[in-house]
Amino acid sequence: MRLTILGCLGGYPYHDQGTTAFLLQAKGYNLLIDCGSRAVTELEHHLSPLCLDSVILTHYHHDHIADLGVLQQYLQLWPKDDPDWDRQILKIWGHAEDEFHFNSLTMPDVSLGKPYLEDDLKKIGPWDVTFMRTKHPVPTFALHMLERDTGKALVFTGDSGYLEDFCEFAKEADVLLADTYFFADMEHAPTHLSAKEAGEIAAKACVKKLILTHLPQHGDLKQLKQEAKEVFTGRVVLAKPHMTVEI
Repeated sequence: MRLTILGCLGGYPYHDQGTTAFLLQAKGYNLLIDCGSRAVTELEHHLSPLCLDSVILTHYHHDHIADLGVLQQYLQLWPKDDPDWDRQILKIWGHAEDEFHFNSLTMPDVSLGKPYLEDDLKKIGPWDVTFMRTKHPVPTFALHMLERDTGKALVFTGDSGYLEDFCEFAKEADVLLADTYFFADMEHAPTHLSAKEAGEIAAKACVKKLILTHLPQHGDLKQLKQEAKEVFTGRVVLAKPHMTVEI
């Protein structure tokens, strides 16, 4: 299983870096997790968007879906006589608690919105995917991606303030991809994790590797990493565009 970081900033793009988007690949299956700003052009450095099998969205804030319409138009407007493209309908998984945004996932002959619920287990490509509702101003869901053949697990917190439930949800995951928008002086925020809180979850869950993402545009990111390391003795990595992680 391979994770490629396409964008890792929270809120808005900055200095040629985009917002949340990740490419997860295994067994020839290509899954896009969230589709923030710059996702389509950053994806092109690694994979043609025509080769995506599906997309899964944690929620509908702009920094997680800014390029979704662009991706749909890419597929809609691509030359129909291209012999190397099978024009498969792109499946886009999202929660249906926001009817307006969920309905926009479907575009005739291009994409099909597929709903998930908090208690679901969805088989998406080679993964068993389960969900956890997070602490955020809009309905948002963390993802637990279990690769069936290998038993390897990736957990993405989505956007969230601290929840003790993360410790069980991410238990013994190979990689915890954690929303880390705040420094330690912003602990207990209702919207995003601080670096220290991300480290606490990683430590309690006994994960193998912690990747800090949804990063702030300002401040010393080395300090962010150090604050996580003060409470988690495992490996801590700062996400950066085009970083690839073998899981």
